[in-house]
Amino acid sequence: MTVDGFSLAATTNDLGREPDAREAADLLEFRMDSADDPIEQLADYDGELPILATNRSQWAGGHAEDQGRLDALMTAAEFDAVELVDIELETARGTEWVVDEFRDQDVELVISFHDFDATPDRETLDAIIEECAEYGDIAKFATQVEDRRDCLRILSAIESATRDGIRTAGMGMGKLGSHTRVVAPLYGSALGYAPLASDSSEYAPGQLPLRDLRSLVETLETGAVDAGVLEEL
Repeated sequence: MTVDGFSLAATTNDLGREPDAREAADLLEFRMDSADDPIEQLADYDGELPILATNRSQWAGGHAEDQGRLDALMTAAEFDAVELVDIELETARGTEWVVDEFRDQDVELVISFHDFDATPDRETLDAIIEECAEYGDIAKFATQVEDRRDCLRILSAIESATRDGIRTAGMGMGKLGSHTRVVAPLYGSALGYAPLASDSSEYAPGQLPLRDLRSLVETLETGAVDAGVLEEL
């Protein structure tokens, strides 16, 4: 799968819920770190949506222990339904050989950066995006929003990176950052994330339910097209 334009991922730890996501999502983000028997779920999967496999470590806000985490993710990448894999920037930095091994599996790599405390200054944020892009196909960042200036910095960083040809996915975490998930596609964000309603696990703070996010994004896109400004953003 090559992400072209904006794609919305339904985040879940239960692949059996894939039918619930089909109408609103373009793919599933399968949170292996909070799933029961994730490899067994992948072996039994017969859904229509392609899968982005994420096995988030505890130190990056997930639930997976380091031991065996990357091995499980590598096993997941062997399944045909898994077309994208998420690897933390810190992981890519420390074990660059892992990136090469995932590329041999013919999956796209989402290199992700998370800051649960703050949004870095613009120079730092630009450097993070560029580094993520060096390792992977999509540079993803999610940062904690403390004020509206953080939101503007996130959106402008997405827009700038997109203009430079970097496939970028950016979003603000926290209540104040929620709206960035809606408007980020207009600035070039390649991926959005939203949990299925009543999902049993908590993911990044500030996420909007899947169908709500899809509806809001489509409403804004339609308005931008009608106004003739979408291509200018």
